[in-house]
Amino acid sequence: MSADTPRRIALLRHAKADWPEGSDHERPLAERGRKDAPAVGLKLAETGITFDLALCSTAVRTRETWKLAVQELPHRPKTVYEERLYDASLGELIALVNETSDEVGDLLVIGHNPGMHALADALAGRAEGDTLARMSRSGFPTAALAVVSFTGSWKSVEHGVGTLLDFWTPKDH
Repeated sequence: MSADTPRRIALLRHAKADWPEGSDHERPLAERGRKDAPAVGLKLAETGITFDLALCSTAVRTRETWKLAVQELPHRPKTVYEERLYDASLGELIALVNETSDEVGDLLVIGHNPGMHALADALAGRAEGDTLARMSRSGFPTAALAVVSFTGSWKSVEHGVGTLLDFWTPKDH
Protein backbone atom coordinates (compact mmCIF):
# COMPACT_ATOMS: atom_id res chain seq x y z
CA MET A 1 0.00 0.00 0.00
CA SER A 2 1.31 3.42 -0.88
CA ALA A 3 1.55 6.55 1.24
CA ASP A 4 -1.56 8.01 -0.41
CA THR A 5 -3.71 4.98 0.36
CA PRO A 6 -7.00 5.91 2.02
CA ARG A 7 -7.29 4.23 5.40
CA ARG A 8 -9.93 3.99 8.08
CA ILE A 9 -9.68 3.58 11.81
CA ALA A 10 -12.72 2.58 13.84
CA LEU A 11 -12.67 3.37 17.54
CA LEU A 12 -14.97 1.29 19.70
CA ARG A 13 -15.52 1.82 23.40
CA HIS A 14 -16.33 -1.39 25.29
CA ALA A 15 -19.98 -2.09 26.07
CA LYS A 16 -21.54 -1.42 29.48
CA ALA A 17 -19.63 -3.15 32.28
CA ASP A 18 -20.72 -4.41 35.66
CA TRP A 19 -19.23 -3.18 38.95
CA PRO A 20 -18.45 -6.35 40.93
CA GLU A 21 -15.85 -6.55 43.69
CA GLY A 22 -12.36 -6.95 42.35
CA SER A 23 -10.01 -5.10 40.05
CA ASP A 24 -11.19 -2.70 37.36
CA HIS A 25 -9.29 -4.71 34.73
CA GLU A 26 -11.40 -7.81 35.51
CA ARG A 27 -14.85 -6.17 35.27
CA PRO A 28 -17.21 -8.21 33.04
CA LEU A 29 -19.99 -6.87 30.84
CA ALA A 30 -23.32 -6.03 32.42
CA GLU A 31 -26.54 -7.42 30.93
CA ARG A 32 -27.01 -4.26 28.85
CA GLY A 33 -23.45 -4.58 27.59
CA ARG A 34 -24.14 -8.13 26.42
CA LYS A 35 -27.07 -6.74 24.37
CA ASP A 36 -25.22 -3.69 23.01
CA ALA A 37 -22.06 -5.54 21.89
CA PRO A 38 -23.77 -7.56 19.10
CA ALA A 39 -25.62 -4.38 18.03
CA VAL A 40 -22.32 -2.53 17.56
CA GLY A 41 -21.03 -5.59 15.70
CA LEU A 42 -23.96 -5.23 13.29
CA LYS A 43 -23.13 -1.53 12.89
CA LEU A 44 -19.50 -2.44 12.12
CA ALA A 45 -20.75 -4.90 9.50
CA GLU A 46 -23.04 -2.22 8.00
CA THR A 47 -20.05 0.08 7.42
CA GLY A 48 -18.83 -2.39 4.80
CA ILE A 49 -15.28 -1.98 6.09
CA THR A 50 -13.16 -5.14 6.01
CA PHE A 51 -10.80 -4.62 8.93
CA ASP A 52 -7.33 -6.04 8.51
CA LEU A 53 -6.48 -5.79 12.21
CA ALA A 54 -8.31 -5.37 15.51
CA LEU A 55 -6.38 -4.12 18.52
CA CYS A 56 -8.27 -4.98 21.71
CA SER A 57 -7.49 -4.03 25.29
CA THR A 58 -6.76 -6.97 27.57
CA ALA A 59 -9.47 -5.91 30.06
CA VAL A 60 -12.28 -8.46 30.47
CA ARG A 61 -15.00 -6.01 29.33
CA THR A 62 -13.22 -5.16 26.07
CA ARG A 63 -12.48 -8.81 25.28
CA GLU A 64 -16.12 -9.74 25.96
CA THR A 65 -17.35 -6.82 23.82
CA TRP A 66 -15.14 -7.93 20.92
CA LYS A 67 -16.12 -11.60 21.28
CA LEU A 68 -19.82 -10.67 20.92
CA ALA A 69 -19.33 -7.98 18.24
CA VAL A 70 -17.03 -9.95 15.92
CA GLN A 71 -19.66 -12.68 15.49
CA GLU A 72 -21.69 -10.16 13.46
CA LEU A 73 -18.88 -9.43 10.99
CA PRO A 74 -18.65 -11.21 7.62
CA HIS A 75 -14.83 -11.25 7.91
CA ARG A 76 -12.96 -11.83 11.17
CA PRO A 77 -9.85 -9.64 11.28
CA LYS A 78 -6.58 -10.66 12.88
CA THR A 79 -6.92 -9.70 16.55
CA VAL A 80 -4.12 -8.58 18.84
CA TYR A 81 -4.83 -8.20 22.56
CA GLU A 82 -2.81 -5.16 23.55
CA GLU A 83 -2.11 -4.45 27.25
CA ARG A 84 -1.12 -0.87 26.49
CA LEU A 85 -4.69 0.00 25.42
CA TYR A 86 -5.89 -0.34 29.02
CA ASP A 87 -5.80 3.09 30.69
CA ALA A 88 -3.90 4.58 27.73
CA SER A 89 -3.49 8.34 27.36
CA LEU A 90 -4.13 10.12 24.06
CA GLY A 91 -0.39 10.25 23.37
CA GLU A 92 -0.02 6.53 24.08
CA LEU A 93 -2.96 5.74 21.77
CA ILE A 94 -1.48 7.77 18.91
CA ALA A 95 1.86 6.02 19.47
CA LEU A 96 0.13 2.61 19.26
CA VAL A 97 -1.61 3.59 16.01
CA ASN A 98 1.72 4.86 14.64
CA GLU A 99 3.20 1.36 15.21
CA THR A 100 0.63 -0.26 12.88
CA SER A 101 2.13 -1.86 9.78
CA ASP A 102 1.34 -0.13 6.51
CA GLU A 103 0.16 -3.52 5.24
CA VAL A 104 -2.95 -2.81 7.36
CA GLY A 105 -5.53 -0.86 5.37
CA ASP A 106 -8.30 -0.54 7.97
CA LEU A 107 -7.85 -0.78 11.73
CA LEU A 108 -10.31 -1.36 14.56
CA VAL A 109 -9.38 -0.38 18.13
CA ILE A 110 -11.47 -1.66 21.06
CA GLY A 111 -10.65 0.31 24.19
CA HIS A 112 -11.77 2.57 26.99
CA ASN A 113 -12.73 6.11 27.75
CA PRO A 114 -11.52 8.76 28.04
CA GLY A 115 -9.01 7.50 25.46
CA MET A 116 -11.37 6.44 22.64
CA HIS A 117 -13.24 9.77 22.73
CA ALA A 118 -10.01 11.76 22.98
CA LEU A 119 -8.50 9.91 20.00
CA ALA A 120 -11.60 10.29 17.83
CA ASP A 121 -11.78 13.98 18.68
CA ALA A 122 -8.06 14.53 18.10
CA LEU A 123 -7.93 12.77 14.73
CA ALA A 124 -11.08 14.40 13.33
CA GLY A 125 -9.86 17.60 11.70
CA ARG A 126 -13.03 17.46 9.57
CA ALA A 127 -16.35 15.71 9.84
CA GLU A 128 -19.11 14.52 7.53
CA GLY A 129 -22.53 15.99 8.22
CA ASP A 130 -23.39 16.31 11.89
CA THR A 131 -21.12 13.50 13.11
CA LEU A 132 -18.83 15.77 15.18
CA ALA A 133 -21.78 17.59 16.73
CA ARG A 134 -23.43 14.27 17.64
CA MET A 135 -20.20 12.97 19.16
CA SER A 136 -19.73 16.18 21.15
CA ARG A 137 -23.34 16.13 22.32
CA SER A 138 -23.43 12.50 23.45
CA GLY A 139 -19.88 12.19 24.69
CA PHE A 140 -18.64 8.70 23.95
CA PRO A 141 -20.94 6.32 25.83
CA THR A 142 -20.33 2.60 26.23
CA ALA A 143 -20.44 0.68 22.92
CA ALA A 144 -20.02 3.94 20.97
CA LEU A 145 -18.24 3.71 17.63
CA ALA A 146 -16.40 6.41 15.67
CA VAL A 147 -14.97 5.87 12.17
CA VAL A 148 -12.25 8.20 10.94
CA SER A 149 -10.65 8.18 7.49
CA PHE A 150 -7.28 9.61 6.51
CA THR A 151 -4.73 9.29 3.74
CA GLY A 152 -1.16 8.30 4.40
CA SER A 153 0.80 5.84 6.50
CA TRP A 154 -0.08 4.88 10.05
CA LYS A 155 3.18 6.54 11.12
CA SER A 156 1.75 9.87 9.88
CA VAL A 157 -1.36 9.72 12.09
CA GLU A 158 -1.52 12.84 14.25
CA HIS A 159 -3.97 15.47 15.45
CA GLY A 160 -6.38 16.68 12.77
CA VAL A 161 -5.34 14.31 9.93
CA GLY A 162 -8.70 12.65 9.49
CA THR A 163 -12.35 13.04 8.64
CA LEU A 164 -14.94 11.72 11.07
CA LEU A 165 -17.11 9.61 8.74
CA ASP A 166 -19.53 8.10 11.23
CA PHE A 167 -20.43 8.17 14.89
CA TRP A 168 -22.86 5.67 16.39
CA THR A 169 -24.14 4.79 19.85
CA PRO A 170 -26.48 1.98 20.95
CA LYS A 171 -29.22 4.61 21.46
CA ASP A 172 -29.10 5.23 17.68
CA HIS A 173 -30.57 1.81 16.83
